[in-house]
Amino acid sequence: MEVADNIREAIFNGAYSPGSSLREVELSATLEVSRGPVREALLLLEREGLVRSEWHRGTTVTTLTTEDIAELHSLRGSLEQLAVERVVTNAADLSIVQDVVHVMARAHTEHDMVRCDIAFHDAVYHAAGHSRLTLAWQAIRSQVHLLLVTRIGVDAEHYLAHMPVEHQALVDVLRGGDVEDAVAMFAEHRRHAFEILTAQAQSSGD
Repeated sequence: MEVADNIREAIFNGAYSPGSSLREVELSATLEVSRGPVREALLLLEREGLVRSEWHRGTTVTTLTTEDIAELHSLRGSLEQLAVERVVTNAADLSIVQDVVHVMARAHTEHDMVRCDIAFHDAVYHAAGHSRLTLAWQAIRSQVHLLLVTRIGVDAEHYLAHMPVEHQALVDVLRGGDVEDAVAMFAEHRRHAFEILTAQAQSSGD
């Protein structure tokens, strides 16, 4: 749906930050469509977890709470562990995963880096060769993207500087053939982001 795609992209670009109001009248004027398609788009984005609608506040971009972050972290960890185990055990082709890291090294903005980060994990799930696992990842993909957008609001400089090296290390450990090492390194990769976001959510009073 084009309207939903446009609003989603605006959220991922940082045009609408977490907590921002999304008013149907303003969106319809900006996107040059009637309010009906905007309303449908917001309902779709709400199902994805990108926006929340409350009667007294209207529709806003989701602000991730400590509980949201913990749930995404645990679910993502379970899915990704299976993906990593399959990639290593099956000695999967990592050419697409490696290509993403090369693109990542040329990213100039934090939001470009987030897109590369998501693309990297897309490629890992693709390499795992498990269609239902990929569908499970797709169900939380937008929320993970929002989580990473939230992270760069807290730790942009470190994120932009260190992600290419960190993701190259993840490719190398996948190639290494040791399942335990690969699972541990991916877990550490997730843990760092989790700790940054949890600390921020707690300091802001959730």
